[in-house]
Amino acid sequence: METTYKQCAAHVPLSAVSLLAFIGVLISCGVTTAQATPLFTNGEKAMYNIQITLNDVTVTGTLDDTPATRDFVAQLPLTVKLDDYSSTEKITYPPKKLSTLSAPAGITPRIGDIAYYAPWGNIAIFYQNFAYSPGLIKLGEITNGIEHLHYRGAKQATITLID
Repeated sequence: METTYKQCAAHVPLSAVSLLAFIGVLISCGVTTAQATPLFTNGEKAMYNIQITLNDVTVTGTLDDTPATRDFVAQLPLTVKLDDYSSTEKITYPPKKLSTLSAPAGITPRIGDIAYYAPWGNIAIFYQNFAYSPGLIKLGEITNGIEHLHYRGAKQATITLID
């Protein structure tokens, strides 16, 4: 009988699961490659597709395959409040903190970047360029519909993984 990733992960501390998944040791637990890999690859780069639904509009994006992204994807689908922050980005707080394993010290976010700000534990979707930010980890980018994030205040949104 094949063991699923979730069944295996249930017996190992979360930080250890992230590390083991990163170095590929979960194979010894009987997890198949299909269970531990992203939805598609773009050339050599593995990625996940996401959809953000705001009322009657849809924004789509891709997420890179990183330890932080895998932690985020494991929490999807999520219904969240997307708050405006500094007229530059929309932010929300996932239920659980994301891994910072193998993450750079920071990034300079560009329009469309989806990122995790480790010091505060929030997801940020940038609709304006911004300065270099220590602790900011790029997860991916918006591929369609960034114009729908130009609103004041907060809106409820549902973030889902799509094929």
